[in-house]
Amino acid sequence: MPRPTRTSTSRRPALLPPGADPVRFFLRRTAFYLFTAWAAITINFFLPRFLKGDPVSAYIAKNQGLISPDAAASLRTLFGLDKNQSMLEQYISYWKLLFSGDLGRSFSKGLAPVTDVIASALPWTIGLVGIATILSFVIGTTLGAYAGWRRGSKADALIPITTFFSTVPYFWLGLIAIALLATGLGWFPASHAYDKGSTPEFSLDFIGQVINHGTLPALTIVISSLGGWVLGMRNMMVTVMDEDYVTVAQAKGLSPRKVLINYAARNAVLPQLSSFALSLGFIVGGTLVMELVFSYPGVGKLLLDATNAKDYPLMQGLFLIITLTILVANILADVAYAILDPRTRQSEA
Repeated sequence: MPRPTRTSTSRRPALLPPGADPVRFFLRRTAFYLFTAWAAITINFFLPRFLKGDPVSAYIAKNQGLISPDAAASLRTLFGLDKNQSMLEQYISYWKLLFSGDLGRSFSKGLAPVTDVIASALPWTIGLVGIATILSFVIGTTLGAYAGWRRGSKADALIPITTFFSTVPYFWLGLIAIALLATGLGWFPASHAYDKGSTPEFSLDFIGQVINHGTLPALTIVISSLGGWVLGMRNMMVTVMDEDYVTVAQAKGLSPRKVLINYAARNAVLPQLSSFALSLGFIVGGTLVMELVFSYPGVGKLLLDATNAKDYPLMQGLFLIITLTILVANILADVAYAILDPRTRQSEA
């Protein structure tokens, strides 16, 4: 009589797959981003020093006869460009200023602190582009999920329409919007963030002005970025619809709405969330064209003004803020994706 084969039915399943230690995953990512932040800050320190001239010399040349040699030496010390210090000593002083929250003084803004100048422009960019990006993501993902669920139907017409608007240059789309909705119909103002002569304050009248002025640029941002979200979500939905768990859910007799939301869209949205977190990082630095077209007082226009005025401290501060914002967005994308999809932790380790 053959000996019966022993089956291991009592083997304990592994509580955590090999290499899927979440602590190890987050430590590796933290080390990577700390190194990236250090590299970005170091480049931000050396870049203006490798350029021809320096901000103090440019400021003295602009104000010839108004600044004494002693005042020039004080300015160089103030901006960390003291010729009596070595490059290493300047680098250490630069880090000390960063940790104290001092980004220097802006030449083009009357030697005002760079942090104050950036802080005055940052809310306008975050408020407008942030809301527009969120609206674009929500609307595009919803339309893409519907188009993928109803693939082969008239819903597929959404793809070429939204893709067409995404291929139109943004400045051209903004100018068309101004010509039609601002100049032609007079529905919205064509420029600025609020009415001329108004003073920023927390009141219903001023809030209404901000909404009225911000509707047109926000609308153009949503229209121009909608195609990418729709196409990405639609393609993921088509892929997910062929998965076994969706077929099983349909075989169980669940309602189409429940299958769409709880099974198909829930898994198809994972890459969208990662892209959305990354797009949030580009809110601060990716608005230059929009702010130029609509004369909007945000970070993009401030960066252009600083470049034209050769305001190196302000440029340096803006580059630093933009870089750190993108890094934080990447960190949030990694964390969100690792929480929503544990396979990311396994493959990373």
